[in-house]
This record gives sequence, C-alpha cells and structure tokens, in this order.
Amino acid sequence: MAADKSSPMEKSWTIFKEYHIDEDVGFALPLPLEELPHPYDAWISIARNLPELIKNNQLRVEVEKLATLSTDGLRGHKAQRLAHLVLGYITMAYVWGRGDGDIRKVLPSNIAVPYCQLSEKLGLPPILLYADCVLANWKKKDPNGPMTYENMDILFSFPGGDCGKGFFLVSLLVEIAAASAIKVIPNIFDAVQREDTDTLQKALLDISSSLREAQKAFSQIHEYVDPNLFFNVLRIYLSGWKGNPLLSEGLLYEGVWDTPKKFAGGSAAQSSIFQCFDVLLGIQHTVGGIPSDFAAEFLQEMRTYMPPAHQSFLLSLKAKPSVREFVLSKGNATLQEIYNECVEAMVSLRNYHLQIVAKYIMIPASQQSKVERSSEEASESKSKGTGGTNIMDFLKTVRGKTVNCLLKED
Repeated sequence: MAADKSSPMEKSWTIFKEYHIDEDVGFALPLPLEELPHPYDAWISIARNLPELIKNNQLRVEVEKLATLSTDGLRGHKAQRLAHLVLGYITMAYVWGRGDGDIRKVLPSNIAVPYCQLSEKLGLPPILLYADCVLANWKKKDPNGPMTYENMDILFSFPGGDCGKGFFLVSLLVEIAAASAIKVIPNIFDAVQREDTDTLQKALLDISSSLREAQKAFSQIHEYVDPNLFFNVLRIYLSGWKGNPLLSEGLLYEGVWDTPKKFAGGSAAQSSIFQCFDVLLGIQHTVGGIPSDFAAEFLQEMRTYMPPAHQSFLLSLKAKPSVREFVLSKGNATLQEIYNECVEAMVSLRNYHLQIVAKYIMIPASQQSKVERSSEEASESKSKGTGGTNIMDFLKTVRGKTVNCLLKED
C-alpha cells in the first residue's frame, strides 16, 4: 500500500473540522444562518427589532407574549447557534431593559426553558456569549466580496446605533486575522517531532506576522466604536450576572431551576484564539495545572463559555510536545529570537488591549463618577469588565505572565 504522502497542512483541515475550526475564519462560525423556520421566526422578529422595542418600552411585553417552544425542531448546528444567539439577545434585553436600572431578576419560562434546553444541547451556558455575538453574528453584504468591515454587517443589534456593529465586527476581524496562524500549528508540531528547526522557524514567523495583523485589525475599534456609547449603552447589554452587584444573587431561570444562577457576561477572555497561542507558546497561567491566581482562574473558567469543540482543541494542544521546551533545548539563538517575536506579539496585543480598556471603560467611568457621586454599588460595577472581573488587574496580570515567558539571553 502506498504511504500517505500528504503534508501536515493537507491533513490539518481534516483534524480542524473535527474541532469546528474553519480554514478562512478560524474559530468563527462560517457563513452563519440568518433565518429560522416557523415557529422560531417569532424569536427572530423580536431580536431584529430590539432597539425599537426597547425604546418604545414594548420589549418585555412582547417577550412575555411568546409561546413556549420545544427546541426539537431546530435541526443542525448552525440553526442551533442562530437560536442561541437570538435567545441571548432577547435575554439581555429583557433583563437590562432600557439600561436605566429597571432590571428583571427572573427570566420567564417561555424563554428560559427553550434557552436552557438549547444551551444544554450545544454545551454552552444560557447567556449571551462571545461565541454568539462575535463568532456567529455576521454576514457579508456582497457574498463574493472580501471579509472587510465595509463589506460586513451584524445580524442583530442592541441600542447604541452602530456601536455594537463596530465592537462585534472589529472583534471578529481580529479573530480572522489571527486565524491564519492556526493553519501552521500542525507544521509546528511536525517540525518539533522531526527536530526540523528551519520549518519551525518559518511557522513561528507566520504566527508572529498573523498576530501583528490581528493588532492592526484591533486598531479599527477607534474608527468604529464611540467610547461613551460603548460605556453607557452597549456595555450594559453585555453585562452578565456573576460578579455583578446589580444582580448579586444571579438570574432566576423560571421553570428550569429553583434558585438563581450566576453566569459571566461576554468577554474577550472567551475567545479561543489567544488562549490557543498561550498554550502553543507555553505561556503559563497555571502551576502544575492549577490556576496560579485570580486571572488564571478566570481564564480557566472562561473556557467553559467556549463551544465544546474549541475547548477540546485547546486540550489537544496542551497534550502535544512543548514548543517552548524544544526551543530552549536547541540553544539556537536565531530560533529563540523568532520564538520571542511570537511572545512579544502577544505582549503587544495585551498592551494594546489595556489601552483600549482605559479608553473605553476606565476613563468614561471616572468622568461619570465626577459628574454624579453614584451609589457605591453602581460605581463598583462600572470599573468591571462585562465578564465580571476587575478588568485592569486581570489584564495586567495576564500581560505580566506573557512577559515572563520571553526567553532570556544567557
């Protein structure tokens, strides 16, 4: 029988399909569905009109009128992902209302029951996730056109005009820019196995180049997202009910659980792409597999908010030989320098993220607290990220771990 002469690259997409990773868009859902069949179109109708319904104080009334639907008619992964996205939008809008502090602590059973059933099928929590609003919330205006901001749109919006479109699409474009680096991962492990430093160097250069492109994509946020709209409007609808003093007990999912449950809001920490490069490069947030601090604990917890196939991919990388140990063992100055370029690209991205958080959360929060001596409870929630963490401390800790991973010259 002829030997299998296919390259690691050719084999890789077979492997990646198993992990729901796409050749062009990486961890994003390729070409998401935009419509659901009857009777689920009733959900779509509300989600499509969220800003108007919220403005007219009709959102909660319309949600409470909905029939309780079985999720058995939702066939196929893409239909289920669209339904999860739609129910996530409806849930956030129902809980936070007009964003003026009039919140609901109980999600009615006609939404809670199907939402929780569907979440269980998908292996996801019943709250709006990064995997929903970024990875499965997009379309191309011209199907044959490029994957650029100008040729893309989101499927559903919150109040705040185009702020949500800017935030979600720029996040998606960061994912897509970094996705090209996923393609070389099989080459990296193949090179380590064969002790082929030339191939490894080339693959690592591809990764650092993709990470720099990701940062370029990230810079578009300044053009498309207004800091005040983000802070005062969009951020409210992305907030969860874990670590949030406004819903300190959590949210009661009526007809599902007897007690309120706590789930974190959508957060960039739920993106698989950067956790993927952390694992690949050996950037350690744990000691002996145990989270070493609150930031490591949060990152570990956020994996449970990722699609299960993506969680499995991260675990599969962890089980592979250590790229960092291989680079160290070779004592090759050029190889170490190229490895460091990848780590430096991750440090640079994390520095940039800190700057963005300062502009979009910390500065508006301090301006607001000067204007109004708000209640302690409200001000506490304002300095937190949508995932419920003290975001600056979290990001600085993660950046510090990344810096520590740089290989020092002897």
